Amino acid sequence: MAKYAVNDAAVEHARKLIEGRQYVLDSEWGEVQPDAAAQNAYLDSHSWDQYAEWHLGLTDGANDETKARYAFVYGDFRRIHRTGLIACVYRASEWRHKDVELAAHDLLQLLDAKSG
Repeated sequence: MAKYAVNDAAVEHARKLIEGRQYVLDSEWGEVQPDAAAQNAYLDSHSWDQYAEWHLGLTDGANDETKARYAFVYGDFRRIHRTGLIACVYRASEWRHKDVELAAHDLLQLLDAKSG
């Protein structure tokens, strides 16, 4: 099973999005989660560092600047989605990636506090 480190740049980016009220509180994550085409379109006009900021996990052993390196996407490349954070918490806890789970959980708590 792959191992993941928390992507501190993504955590900081998510915090800024929350502080800037750039979030969606109600969405169907399965419908808005970026698919391969959306990821490729984003990479056509953004850097790998910007792409990485949307992923809470960094895959241990995967090369930088490859999609395999980045895991646990939490937004649609414009806004953070509450359901995306919930999915990150769930997936990380399911596979026992505790650090990623806790990072996503903390962001979810911040989002809920900010959004009232």
